Amino acid sequence: MSTDLDDLLVRTSRTFAMSIPLLPEPTRREVEIAYLLFRIADTFEDATLWPPERKVAALELFGEILAAPPDPEVVARASRAWVDDPPETHHQGYLDLLAASAAVMEAFWNLSDAARDVIRRHLSRTIDGMARFVSSGDGSAGIRLDSIAELRDYCYVVAGIVGEMLTDLYLLDMPDLDGVAPALRQRARDFGEGLQLVNILKDSTTDRAEGRVFLPRAVDRDEVFALAHRGLDRAAEYTLALQCASAPRGMVEFNAVPILLARATLDTVQRDGPGSKIDRSEVFRLVAEMSRRLDAGEDVV
Repeated sequence: MSTDLDDLLVRTSRTFAMSIPLLPEPTRREVEIAYLLFRIADTFEDATLWPPERKVAALELFGEILAAPPDPEVVARASRAWVDDPPETHHQGYLDLLAASAAVMEAFWNLSDAARDVIRRHLSRTIDGMARFVSSGDGSAGIRLDSIAELRDYCYVVAGIVGEMLTDLYLLDMPDLDGVAPALRQRARDFGEGLQLVNILKDSTTDRAEGRVFLPRAVDRDEVFALAHRGLDRAAEYTLALQCASAPRGMVEFNAVPILLARATLDTVQRDGPGSKIDRSEVFRLVAEMSRRLDAGEDVV
């Protein structure tokens, strides 16, 4: 394959480019491909240059491609259309990903039947949910949420489902984890919700400027912070369940890294306001401390 999926990962994510390589095979490859596919769907949902009907059309076509037998020509035509009429122009990595859609789909088709079925099933649910939220708007470019219930539903669609998909892939690839399967499944949704809420709180000013209102106007922001903290606590329980079950170290690290970064980011945003970020030195410190804890046999989060 001429397209370097590892390079696409680096150009479309910071956190996942750091954490996905920690996973053992075959999970690493499966999660990398799944991330890129979910990122394509995210790019359509977030499209700042497309009206809602164009976003929905792209999401529906993407869902049809996933459900149909492999057809590289159909993907190539769709990819050209997405690049010729780009959904946005601010993030070159996302545009490069759309241009490489055929290569990503080829990698997806080459996965095992079981892994492919897991990814397709969960991604299809996310695509359908995204299309529902885009269609339910007031005709403006971005999604606008009006209640905590809507916010949690949205977080489930775009992140909670990802947590469920990752859990299914872990259990598929690591049968020894069956004993903690109930604990993982009970926490997977909250894991995704916690991480997504941190991003929403951090990016709320930028989102609003681009027409997306994820934080309901009538809801006290402290309530959203409390939900985010709860989600991250559940994510920590999820990760500790993996650690106690002697999951591969890389799998534990993959789950611990985003929690540690999200906790630090949430504290920073709560103190300094939207747009605040942790600096690179703090990232390195957190990762080093995680490694020390694992070496010492301590709880990783």
